[in-house]
Amino acid sequence: MSKNVFESVNVVEIGELAAAPYCGKLLADLGADVVKVEPPLVGDRARSRGPFLGDIPNSEQSGLFLYANTNKRGVTLNCNTVSGKDILLQLLKNADVLIEDREPGELDKAGLGYETLRAINPRLIMVSITPFGQSGPYKNYKAYPLNTFHAGGEGYTLPGGLGYATYPDREPIKIAGYFGEYVAGLTAAIAAACALYGRDAIGSGQHIDISKQEALMALSRVVLARYPNEDFVETRSVRELPIGGLMPCKDGFAVVMAFEARMWEGLVEIMGRPAWTQEERYKNAESRVALKKEVNGLVIEWLKTHTKDEVYHQAQAHDCAVGPVYTIGEAINSAQTRVQGFMADVQHPVAGKFAYPTAGYHFSQTPVSFKRPAPLLGQHNEEVYSGRLGISKTEMVELRLAGVI
Repeated sequence: MSKNVFESVNVVEIGELAAAPYCGKLLADLGADVVKVEPPLVGDRARSRGPFLGDIPNSEQSGLFLYANTNKRGVTLNCNTVSGKDILLQLLKNADVLIEDREPGELDKAGLGYETLRAINPRLIMVSITPFGQSGPYKNYKAYPLNTFHAGGEGYTLPGGLGYATYPDREPIKIAGYFGEYVAGLTAAIAAACALYGRDAIGSGQHIDISKQEALMALSRVVLARYPNEDFVETRSVRELPIGGLMPCKDGFAVVMAFEARMWEGLVEIMGRPAWTQEERYKNAESRVALKKEVNGLVIEWLKTHTKDEVYHQAQAHDCAVGPVYTIGEAINSAQTRVQGFMADVQHPVAGKFAYPTAGYHFSQTPVSFKRPAPLLGQHNEEVYSGRLGISKTEMVELRLAGVI
């Protein structure tokens, strides 16, 4: 049987909603033994967020929770009690990674800060994920995914191109779903993997401070770097390709990128070299940009007589970059997605069997697989507390009655 790259890595996750759980999920998908710690009775707040199966709220049927917590084991624990804190410390004594998303200083006040944990486990890697990081004047600011996404800068420039041209008087928009949270979770998982790789070299674990704002700002680093160096501020009104961009086709939309000479020549070729492209005022790139509204209108006129797939395949054959804009259904059901096996069925004891997105990478020797569905609330209490920590069944009952687990 193939081993996974993180098969010997033990992770404890104290996180809710999307960023920290997604970090844990990425490590779990690579084979790490991730124990998710949830508050007794209520669990991760994601359990109360939709979409729900049949649109009926159920803490075991939240699509967000089910996706972000596959391959983990789950326990309940009230870390605010003396007994709960002691149990958590026992779990962390032999853990490799702790993923947490508490407010800066909250774990320190509870006696669970990094320096305390390092004293009992010098090899522990602690990943702290917060909206703005562990230091600075914003560190205690509360924020939701809407706030952090816009604090990252990308939201300020959405939508550009056709979206802005169509609705220039509308407000900027937030990107769909929990995109910003997943970016922060991915950043945290990469950082944790790097720390695991480097742990033997430096001889100890370390504390990793993940700022969601900075993780998102990294997506726009080229644009952001232009401000201190060129005093340039990108806005929705200037975020567009000189020629092309998001354009309507016969059956939807395509993104046309014809900003290099060879790309423009390819586009002219697939359009059948219409007479207007040979006029002197359109032959020069600078003059085309100066007349971009007119040029784009003529390109759209041609695009509307062709499907997005026709345009895509013709453009590929002529060295012009064009991307068809697919619906979710078109993307999921495409031959490419099916052949690559991006979706996989997972059987959950309450929600049932559903297709889940897998991973955007394929290891030839250690393939990613779903070993277990997202845990039921407290599903692995006995397995972890009795099996790993040696807590007796009698003690388990007492802890449950006391509201500790």
